[in-house]
Amino acid sequence: MLILLSVLLPLSAGAVDLDMQEYLFGHVQDSYEWHITTIKGEPISIYLPVIVHSKTSGWHCFSSRHIVEGEIYEGFRLAGSTEAHSGKLVEEVGGELVKPLDISITKNVLGLAINSLVVLLVILLGARWYRRHDATEEAPRGFAGVVEMMVMMVENDIIKECVGKDYKRYSPYLLTAFFFIFINNLMGIVPFFPGGANITGNIAITLFLALCTFIAVNLFGNKHYWKEILWPNVPVFLKAFPLMPLIEIIGMFTKPFSLMIRLFANILAGHVMLLGVVAVVFLTAELGAAMNAGLSAIAVFFGVFMDCLELLVAFLQAYVFTMLSSVFIGLSRQEPEIE
Repeated sequence: MLILLSVLLPLSAGAVDLDMQEYLFGHVQDSYEWHITTIKGEPISIYLPVIVHSKTSGWHCFSSRHIVEGEIYEGFRLAGSTEAHSGKLVEEVGGELVKPLDISITKNVLGLAINSLVVLLVILLGARWYRRHDATEEAPRGFAGVVEMMVMMVENDIIKECVGKDYKRYSPYLLTAFFFIFINNLMGIVPFFPGGANITGNIAITLFLALCTFIAVNLFGNKHYWKEILWPNVPVFLKAFPLMPLIEIIGMFTKPFSLMIRLFANILAGHVMLLGVVAVVFLTAELGAAMNAGLSAIAVFFGVFMDCLELLVAFLQAYVFTMLSSVFIGLSRQEPEIE
């Protein structure tokens, strides 16, 4: 319900003139400011540092306050929705829009840093109990007990079963991936600062996670794994005409690609669907009080239902990513069958 209120209140002033494209993409896309709320028509935001390098004028560092309204500052501005590099910082060079080297602290960058600290805090608070107690004499309770339950669930039910005998070698990465995705998914549901950043709904983040799994699979794969890819146990004519090796090599890249798209698409779709349901309240404002009230009640009901569903999806997506990563790593560690 908090999520619904956080979206409803800022829009209450301009309900009828709701721009759906700006409304949807403004919530799920990255930005150079962190919008908190709107009070009496005045936006309350955290303006983040812009750090860019121009080929003509060198490095620039300034607050995003100077560009959020479309102004030109030190030769830079935000590209419009109909221009190249829409929503990104650009400069005009020779009458053309050029995107400079941009290492700004955007909303997603700040959100990623905050959420990473939360992940670190969760693990350290869980480990703190073990430094002060003897785990052979008593079981952890409270927060430490919840952390242990989740760690044991992921390690015993996913990593150990899917990777195989040397699963402990990969447990640190896979547990980190699980908690990182889970915490970021949960923080993305929180409607107020420091939550609300669409981290796992950003394809750059899911691409990096998929690349980590790709490296773990192919860098540490054993010789049997590479034999099955480059010289599989198939009839000779399929080896002479390298159809099977080609399919296997393509499969090396489609596996991490599927990891990337699955996580990105599910999280992004959940946010967009929830925002779309909330928008019904404002899009039906001109249909009359009775129609608007009826559809608004239905929208709020489905919004609350989707809030609860998002909590389930936050866990499931972390679970599925970890499970598939474990399966792919396990396949790269298989030993040949003894006949």
